[in-house]
Amino acid sequence: MNILVTGGAGYIGSATAEALLKAGHSVTVYDSLVTGHRAAVPDNATFIQADLSDSHTLIDTLTKTKFEAVMHFAASIEAGDSMKNPGRFYNNNLTNSLALIEAATRAGVKRFVLSSTAAVYRSSDEPLSEESHLGPTNVYGHTKLMVEQALDWYRQIHGVHFAALRYFNACGALNGRGEAHQPESHLIPLVLRVPLGERDAAQIYGTDYPTADGTCMRDYVHIADLASAHLLALDGLNERDRLVYNLGSGNGYSVREVIETARQVTGHLIPVKELPRRSGDSARLVASSDKIKRELGWEPEHDNLHKIISSAWEWHKSHPRGYE
Repeated sequence: MNILVTGGAGYIGSATAEALLKAGHSVTVYDSLVTGHRAAVPDNATFIQADLSDSHTLIDTLTKTKFEAVMHFAASIEAGDSMKNPGRFYNNNLTNSLALIEAATRAGVKRFVLSSTAAVYRSSDEPLSEESHLGPTNVYGHTKLMVEQALDWYRQIHGVHFAALRYFNACGALNGRGEAHQPESHLIPLVLRVPLGERDAAQIYGTDYPTADGTCMRDYVHIADLASAHLLALDGLNERDRLVYNLGSGNGYSVREVIETARQVTGHLIPVKELPRRSGDSARLVASSDKIKRELGWEPEHDNLHKIISSAWEWHKSHPRGYE
């Protein structure tokens, strides 16, 4: 297939673009490079530097080349920031996504794979299934849920086949690809900045959550496993018009567990600074991935936290300035 990958210069998007190329697909990466990195774009991919709000370039891209599918990763991702700057998230994640869906539909693209999030759910003491109650606790999750809902209407009205893959914390590194967000908001790379000498301490936001050690609990999914799931979902759209799957290891790790594992991996004492809760943080978000395993045969190959952090640590040591 010929596939347009928006946000393909980002962390998950670039890993998926590379996996698509290895599977024999043709890939065009569309990315503004506001948060993405040109060096992360696979060598064999066509690259277009533009924002989704640039309607002229977006429509030109979708009409001059015949695409069989769109994979959409371009979005603002910091849940905490979404509670401070909701307008930016609604504009970038919702408005721009709607423009992309409309332009792709008009261009005759019939397959759309959305990078979504487990943040569309309410917090739960049990692993989240696709039937769990929806109820985002932050604007970021709300924007993703609205895009999913919009895609379902385009499915019903225009026959667009879509997949929404809901995952929480992408993590780990592979083939010279790792996390390099600016600003960085994800726990594992932030913790690793302490042994790298870039931060004095790891920060814990809230120690009074109803979890075993009082800190937030999350599921962590390696980017290689996310990339493989996107390829399976793309193939699945040949037979079904709507796929919604959770992606996770099924193992929940608290903030303290992540920090302790990072100490073991790096051999460094990582001091901790405890701070008040942040608005929008859920106590526990752990995904059940039974449905995608059963229907598409997906199995995470990198679900060991020690190995995940080890891969991230090797990348950060060799890329202390990210992709610069």
